[in-house]
Amino acid sequence: MNILVTNDDGINSRGIYELVRALREIGNVIVMAPLGEQSAVGHALTVSLPLRVTEFHKNGEFFGFAVSGTPADCVKLALRTFFDERRLPQPDIVVSGINHGRNTAVNIIYSGTVSAATEATVLDVPAIAVSLTSYHPEADFGPAAEFMKRFTPNVASLGLPRGTLLNVNVPAVPSNEIEGIVYTKQGASFWEDEFEKRVDPQERPYYWLKGRYILEDKDPSIDDIAIRENKISITPIHYDLTNHAFLETLRSHWPKTF
Repeated sequence: MNILVTNDDGINSRGIYELVRALREIGNVIVMAPLGEQSAVGHALTVSLPLRVTEFHKNGEFFGFAVSGTPADCVKLALRTFFDERRLPQPDIVVSGINHGRNTAVNIIYSGTVSAATEATVLDVPAIAVSLTSYHPEADFGPAAEFMKRFTPNVASLGLPRGTLLNVNVPAVPSNEIEGIVYTKQGASFWEDEFEKRVDPQERPYYWLKGRYILEDKDPSIDDIAIRENKISITPIHYDLTNHAFLETLRSHWPKTF
């Protein structure tokens, strides 16, 4: 099994390192990830600057390819051009992560981790986005990496509907405290954001985004609630943004003449 691994925390992050270590036990892993952190860039693509690719080494060994762009750039460049140029095998599956922090509810919109997996589905390659639901600097990525080692072959063999990816969130608890797997829906929780005004040493004002997470959901079939119950949340998501139910209302009841 050939696996392309990417992320949005950057190629030198702990999450991608633990993920790659685990997945190399089950397949041929090629890493192509952003050179630096690209959190919350969504599905941005680089169109006005060149993309540069450099070989990245970790602990004295070749680890993967670092790209001077976004997570979606990494996947598009790999699948459309770079792998063929280097005579590398096209991946059977793309795994994006392990993200440092949850990607649930509204977070999915902003997530570079999810967007990298989405780009893979746009290019018709099965994909998984995986996140650890902790922002703590010393968070343990081991349980999430171990889960992906077991779960990824199932996705590769069973396949996914075209245009659909799996968004996985693993609770930040020891493996023996994980209460199972729940196949979930995207929730409605959100960040209550504000921008704190500050002043730099030259007395120039600037703004820093901050906020608190508002947990709106109660249904156990929702991603955030599954995580709160120490269960792994797996949500099938896709990039079709059409509100199909309301589309029928528009067609039936709204004006049809100019």
